[in-house]
Amino acid sequence: MSPPPSIARRLRNLLMPLVTLAIILALWQFAIQWFEVPRYQAASPIDVAEAFVQRGPEILSATLVTGASAAIGFAASLVLGTTLAFLFSQSAWLRASLMPYALFMQTVPVVAIAPIVISLVGYGPRSVALIAMMISLFPMIASGTAGFLAVDADLLDLFRLHRASGLKTLIKLRIPSAVPHLVTGAKTAAGLAVIGAIVGELFAGGAYNRKGLAQLIDGALQRLHSDLLFAAVIASTLLGLSFYLAVTLLERTVLRRWTRRKREGSGAP
Repeated sequence: MSPPPSIARRLRNLLMPLVTLAIILALWQFAIQWFEVPRYQAASPIDVAEAFVQRGPEILSATLVTGASAAIGFAASLVLGTTLAFLFSQSAWLRASLMPYALFMQTVPVVAIAPIVISLVGYGPRSVALIAMMISLFPMIASGTAGFLAVDADLLDLFRLHRASGLKTLIKLRIPSAVPHLVTGAKTAAGLAVIGAIVGELFAGGAYNRKGLAQLIDGALQRLHSDLLFAAVIASTLLGLSFYLAVTLLERTVLRRWTRRKREGSGAP
């Protein structure tokens, strides 16, 4: 008896990436041994696994330090980006005046922003979190503005006909309409916040009492510890993935609830 199509599909979606990962690791290990690549130049998967085991507490500590800065920057970009998006959606003049500058922040390279932030704020976690926020801000502004502007005109007229207050219109109509767009922006911003935190640590992390992933990567590179270097890069990837999965989990709970409210309750204020 074959499994139901939904279960078979889930198993396929789970097994295919795992099989692909196993093939990549096998080819990686084979290439290192076949070409006799020096360990200081490139570590094998076995060497990287040993680095995780032997230096796991150090890698975990660095991941938590970077994750804290990225989380603060990400949370700040969510709040500030959503607020600016709502303001932009309410005023075409404001949108035309300030949106180009928001786009400008997105196009400026991270390595160019970091020294300016350091000169204004100084070294330390505040600068790292600020850089992470600046890098992840634009997706929230762009997606949020599109979401707040995507309100159904007929529903908006219906709310006005019933003389719904601005707060009730915001809660029952505008926010449910914008939530899918905000979640899309948050998925992009989540990864950018981790990138911004790591780059920020390279420039502004000198005052840390504890090393972040950027210091771990830089130190491993200077000491030619390729196993630790690869392990720290993988930890950085897993950190960004955890942020993305957290937003996805939020989407499957909060977003589903909002869309159900929109279908059932937005017909009348």
